[in-house]
Amino acid sequence: MSLESVKEHLNQWGREKDVMEFTTSSATVELAAKAIGVIPARIAKTLSFRGKEDKAILVVTAGDAKIDNKKFRQTFGFKARFLSPEEVLEQTGHAIGGVCPFGLKNPLDVYLDISMKRFETVFPACGSSNSAIELTCEEIFQYSSAKEWVDVCKGWEDNAEQEEDSVYSNVNS
Repeated sequence: MSLESVKEHLNQWGREKDVMEFTTSSATVELAAKAIGVIPARIAKTLSFRGKEDKAILVVTAGDAKIDNKKFRQTFGFKARFLSPEEVLEQTGHAIGGVCPFGLKNPLDVYLDISMKRFETVFPACGSSNSAIELTCEEIFQYSSAKEWVDVCKGWEDNAEQEEDSVYSNVNS
């Protein structure tokens, strides 16, 4: 059901046929990166948090980013508390491993972390543990009806510098 709701959602932009379905699992950042053939950082992972009044909020981050609790609290005004797998399914309609900001069961606030902006395209899941779609940052913002770009992660900045160094050394080789 979840994959179908995502395809139906993406149909508004004529992108339902661009959903990739794999014969192997893409339920984790590492598995998705391997299935697609990209670095893990380019996987757009959707994290589900308990918001105000028990309504979930979704934060989509780069695959190598980790939530910075201090930045999260400063941005949202409350502590970062993940939903349980049952709550994620209940709130989003997607099971862990396929959670994405599209085709949601309930209207939820979606935020995109700036950790994704260093890439031309990223790969969010599409509602199942073996699917993804390649989107630009502008597309993921539009298709998810995101409220805004936020800076609530850590750990990816060092990777961004390494990626730039790697690209630079490849160009000069």
